[in-house]
Amino acid sequence: MNLSTSAKLSEYGACGGASQGDALVRAHLPLVKRIAQQLLVRLPAHIEMDDLIQVGLIGLLKASDDHQLDSGAQFSTYAAIRIRGAMLDELRSRDWLPRSVQRDLGRVAAAIERAEQRVGRPATDQEIADQLDMDLDSYQQLSGELACARIGQLEELDVPTEVDATTTSVFDAAQREAVVEAIERLPEKEGLMMSLYYTEGLNLKEIGMVLNVSESRVSQIHGQAVARLRAKLTDWT
Repeated sequence: MNLSTSAKLSEYGACGGASQGDALVRAHLPLVKRIAQQLLVRLPAHIEMDDLIQVGLIGLLKASDDHQLDSGAQFSTYAAIRIRGAMLDELRSRDWLPRSVQRDLGRVAAAIERAEQRVGRPATDQEIADQLDMDLDSYQQLSGELACARIGQLEELDVPTEVDATTTSVFDAAQREAVVEAIERLPEKEGLMMSLYYTEGLNLKEIGMVLNVSESRVSQIHGQAVARLRAKLTDWT
C-alpha cells in the first residue's frame, strides 16, 4: 500500500466513499483502524497495518452494500464482523492462520449443534465438552484457540455448488440476515463479549474486567461464540 494508514482513511473520507451508504461508511472508518490494531498485536512483525486497513475497507464497503437500513439490526456489529472477516481472509490467504483452526471450528460447531438439540437450550461448556468426549479444561483450551477463526463467509458455510453469479446476491442477503439473527440468539455473556469486542473496541483485558473473568477466559468465550454462531448458521445452508 502506497498511502499511510491515516492518509488512506482521510482520502476515503474526503472522497465520499461508496456509492451507497456514504455517511454510514464514513462514520465507521475508525472502526476499521481499531479492528486492525486489535489484530496486529497478535500477528507476526512482517504483517503491516496498512494491508489490514486496505482489506478492512473492502469489508466495510461490502457490509454497507449488504446491510438493510430498515432491518432493525445494529450496523456496527455487522460491519465489525465483515471488516474483521476480510482481514482474517487476507491473513489466511498468506497461510498465517492454521487450517487446523477451521477444522476444529467445524468440529466444535457440530458438537454444539448436537448438544443443543439434545438439551433444548444453549449448551454449557461442560455439555459441549461431554459431546466432544473431552474434559472441561481441554475443551476450554480448544475454544480459546478458535478465537482467531472467521465467521459469516459463504465459502465457510458450504453453499451448494449450483449457486452461480446471478443468484449470489440472494445468498448474500440471506446470509446477512442469518448472521444478525444468530448474534441476537447468543447466550447473554457471549453476546455481550461480542458487542464489547467488535462494536465497542475493548481489548481482552478490559472485557475481562467487565465480565469479571480472566483474559484467557474471554478468549475462550469468544471462540465458543464463534463456534456457536457457526452451528446456528448451518441451518441457513
